[in-house]
Amino acid sequence: MELNNLKKVNKKKIRVGRGIGSGKGKTSSRGHKGQKSRSGIAIKSFEGGQMPLYRRLPKRGFKSLNKNITAILNLSKIQNILDKPKNDIKNTLDLKILKEKKLINKKYNKLKILGTGEIKKNLEISAHFASKQALSKIEKAGGKISIIKK
Repeated sequence: MELNNLKKVNKKKIRVGRGIGSGKGKTSSRGHKGQKSRSGIAIKSFEGGQMPLYRRLPKRGFKSLNKNITAILNLSKIQNILDKPKNDIKNTLDLKILKEKKLINKKYNKLKILGTGEIKKNLEISAHFASKQALSKIEKAGGKISIIKK
């Protein structure tokens, strides 16, 4: 291999728009006028008239406007609520009381009781849904649960 036909390692970068003598002056290889000759313009998601990807893919999902938002309470959580003296709950518990005491968010419009944990106090609970485990544990503690049908 001869010295003068080695591959050039440090090639200089072509500087466009630096006069007529450079061969890349005036329009800087961008042609005349048009969208692509302007600076800062990228045609995002345009695929040359081909149906774009975001339109080729199917629409998915649906958001219901009247979705029932249900608050879920475990027995352990109810017991924690009863243990705190500031909550001051006597012997009835329902969605309205929980909202008034700000123990659950006001967006909830149904209440579901689940059976994780233990409950010691006998309590009268009115809820929209309850698991079998929760029902048996509440009755074992001497309480009563009434299911609201709506």
